[in-house]
Amino acid sequence: METRWFAPGTGYRRWMVLAILGAMFLGLGLALIILQYYRTTENPNVIPILEVLSLRFLSRPIRFILFGGLGFVLIFLGIWGANRALLRPFEKNGRPVWDTISHYRQREKGLKVVVIGGGHGLSSLLRGIKEYTHNVTAIVTVADDGGSSGELRKDMGVLPPGDIRNCLAALSDDEALLSQVFQYRFRSGSGLEGHSLGNLLITALSEITGSFEEAVAESGRVLAIYGKVLPSTLASVQLIGDLQVPESGEVVQINGESKLTNTPGKILRVWLDPADTLAYPPTISAILNADLIIIGPGSLYTSLLPNLLVMGLSEAIESSKAEKYFICNVATERGETDNFTASDHLRVLERHVGRSLFDLVICNKDQKGQLAQDITWVRADEEVFKNYKVYEANLADDLYPWRHDSKKLAKAIINLFEERTGPLL
Repeated sequence: METRWFAPGTGYRRWMVLAILGAMFLGLGLALIILQYYRTTENPNVIPILEVLSLRFLSRPIRFILFGGLGFVLIFLGIWGANRALLRPFEKNGRPVWDTISHYRQREKGLKVVVIGGGHGLSSLLRGIKEYTHNVTAIVTVADDGGSSGELRKDMGVLPPGDIRNCLAALSDDEALLSQVFQYRFRSGSGLEGHSLGNLLITALSEITGSFEEAVAESGRVLAIYGKVLPSTLASVQLIGDLQVPESGEVVQINGESKLTNTPGKILRVWLDPADTLAYPPTISAILNADLIIIGPGSLYTSLLPNLLVMGLSEAIESSKAEKYFICNVATERGETDNFTASDHLRVLERHVGRSLFDLVICNKDQKGQLAQDITWVRADEEVFKNYKVYEANLADDLYPWRHDSKKLAKAIINLFEERTGPLL
């Protein structure tokens, strides 16, 4: 037995001594029953030591209750106290440790959710969903070529880690100091300015482990994440799009995700190069085994479609027996979805993937906040109600009304899933 359990300061030793005393008293109580048995078999002088310890001036039932009852109480208190001494350091936010364990077990057995999206919208959703289940898989695009991710992709030849980093931080067990360090972005320094520490860590782990997917997995272990973060593909892909110039109406081809959103004009269509890029097999497996697949929120052309256009991914979604929800953005995005309604988003998705994928469309109903110039609310228009099952609710963040509130959105999703499929176990 490990003797360090009884080291001073743990509080464990005193409770175990109490439990041992309880076992001794319980043994005395049982010995009284044995003594009485031997008396009835005409052996009055057997086990004399028990005669001395049995307090004969008390009646037999009282003696058994005294020893046996006291023994049970002491054993219970000893075991309870020993467990409290060991588990007290794991209490979080003042919540009793038993509640913490129970809540953890419920989430560990929760429904299998696959979330496909990108940017702040996906991170916000993951923060909410992880409170209901630990079986979360975030599927992230690797077509990003801007900012820190773009520089690392060009200089180091790794897949862009930016969106993956955000998802890892959102799924972290403790989003306090460690996640803040992971998300820290250098503001100065030769070669470091603009880079986030998490991007550099994933890049370094890619070289150490020899694979990008293993680097992501190791980063998840460092952050103790709930669930998994998977790239939609391991191939180096580029997002290409046709864009209509406002003044002349000319259609030009734009190469690169960052250029596509920063060039004035209306995006007509996008595709991946190479077009026959295969999906990452664990991603397909997660989709086929899911109970619930959520697409969105996220940038329509640069987050959602780069995932869905990967060969085999939208086919897997269609084949999956899971419930499939589309989360419509709260507000439009400048340069991507100017003046779009909910039906506009869905029309673009279906035109690109060639199929209808969704069982339910979830839209925000609260449109009271102040938006920036050239940004409008994404409204659930008449066409979307005509062609889809639609759920509307107040899902916007009170401080940032152009974004979803993670708790409101996750609660609505879980409630809708239970309503449509039955209560979760």
